Amino acid sequence: MCRTLAAFPTTCLERAKEFKTRLGILLHKSELGSDAGSVGKFEWGSKHSKERNFSEDVLGWKESFDLLLSSKNGVAAFHTFLKTEFSEENLEFWLACEEFKKIRSATKLASQAHRIFEEFICSEAPKEVNIDHETRELTRTNLQAAMATCFDVAQGKTRALMEKDSYPRFLKSPAYRDLAAQALATSASPSTSRPAEPLHT
Repeated sequence: MCRTLAAFPTTCLERAKEFKTRLGILLHKSELGSDAGSVGKFEWGSKHSKERNFSEDVLGWKESFDLLLSSKNGVAAFHTFLKTEFSEENLEFWLACEEFKKIRSATKLASQAHRIFEEFICSEAPKEVNIDHETRELTRTNLQAAMATCFDVAQGKTRALMEKDSYPRFLKSPAYRDLAAQALATSASPSTSRPAEPLHT
């Protein structure tokens, strides 16, 4: 976690600047990656309505955590923010669980369950999420007969942690406040507004 500038002076500032820059260019950049399913990629609407659609999307993120998570742009922006706090593993685990629930093959379900457990749940995992011992052991037990619901408890606790802790900080971050202000201005006058300039860092 990035608690003080003294602890990570260069890295934190650079990541914060990168976050602000990446979000700022969204309101004027005309073409972005087409890989809509991956974290870090942003999507636009149709050519004529993309600016307004994105502005409405941005403003919706502050209404509820559910709206943020249901927006691919919101997830990408939130992921970028979490990287500045060194806590992106929580969102990545949540997303992995969402994809895991879509698996229909029992064989693939079992293999993916173990992969997710080894990556996010077990002690000393490379992207270990912050869950209690009881939840970790319950999840381990669930792997013995992997089902689409075997990560539900761990996923729910991780989601609750993000909603209570990281989400409010995301909404208070200068980068999101600046982006929301530009989105509000764009949404208020879609027919006359010019594309917003990128945020300066």
